[in-house]
Order: sequence, then structure tokens, then C-alpha cells
Amino acid sequence: MWDGSDVIWTYEGVEDWYPLTTAQFPNFAPHFDDAAPEDIKGYSPPFLSTFIEPGLVQIWSGLAMRTAPGWAALIRAPANFVRNRGYECYEGIVETSNWFGPLFINVRLTRTHHPIEFDPNFPFLQVQPLPREAYGAAAENFSIIEDLSGFGEAEWNDFRHTIVRPNRDPHRKLGDYAVGIRKTQRAKDRDEPVKE
Repeated sequence: MWDGSDVIWTYEGVEDWYPLTTAQFPNFAPHFDDAAPEDIKGYSPPFLSTFIEPGLVQIWSGLAMRTAPGWAALIRAPANFVRNRGYECYEGIVETSNWFGPLFINVRLTRTHHPIEFDPNFPFLQVQPLPREAYGAAAENFSIIEDLSGFGEAEWNDFRHTIVRPNRDPHRKLGDYAVGIRKTQRAKDRDEPVKE
């Protein structure tokens, strides 16, 4: 729960609320120390942490993550789920092929003076594998057309195909775009000619 300045938290099985700065998952620290090598004991990842900025909380998923070389992890709110009205998730890319550690997500609390519940049966984050070329140098290789006068024949033809043609068809079925994309991708996967 957030009062606009400080965050307090509680968990099932206890009646009290505790001020939050950094908190371990209940009973996790001794469990971690029992398993960790001697020089790593005492470094169990915190379950919850607050930031200097009001209302920002970091939540550990309980997982550690490593990806194959050349792959990273996009950490974000779950796709196609209704958002919780009490918090918003920040998105972030973690270079998990080079950095091994706890899988965290940062959330911004958006509701004050009411409990914000994280249901263990409801996902609050999604991890998506991401190839480095999707956000590395390829993401820096782009150009900007400043004005519609800069559109060429290719841009107008693509606009005609994706916007004008479907909206002129009175018999177009709902979901037609998604079906077409899947058919096109299957044809490409099989090295078949793409039908328009």
C-alpha cells in the first residue's frame, strides 16, 4: 500500500504491515545461504525494494535468468491481460546472455491509500526472448520521412494495401488481417509463393 510517499507491505499469514525499503521473501535468506558457496552467503536477492522516486517498487520474480549467446530478455507486463489498476509495469531489455542474475521487474504504484494485491495465480510480468539484432545496430538503421510529400510510390501502395483496400470491402470479415498474415508467414516458411 502506498500513501503517496511511503510504501508498506504485508503477506498472507501475518497481520502486520511493514515499511518497505528492502525486504527478503519470507524465510528465503537462510534457504539461500544454505545453498550458496561461502563467499556468496548473505547476498540473497531482495524480494521487494523501493526506489528514491516515490511509488516505484522492484519485484523479484524468484527466478534467475540466462539466455543463449546473442539473445536478451524483454521484461514487460503480460500481453493480452487486463492491467491492474493499482500499478503499471516498466518494460526493459536485459542482456541476459552476458548478465546472469535475478529476474526483476520495476512497477510504478498508481493507487494511493488502498491495498494493491499481487495475486500469485495471476501473472504480473512476461519475459520474451529477444535476438540482439532486433534492438542493436538494426534499430539504429532507419530514416524519417518528415512530411507526406516525402512518401513515394512504395509508401502509397503499402498504405493503399493495408488501409484503403480493406476499408472499401463491405464483405471483409473480422480478423481478416490476422488470417492473411498467418497464411503469408506459413507460405514463406515453406518457401511457397505468397498469394495476394
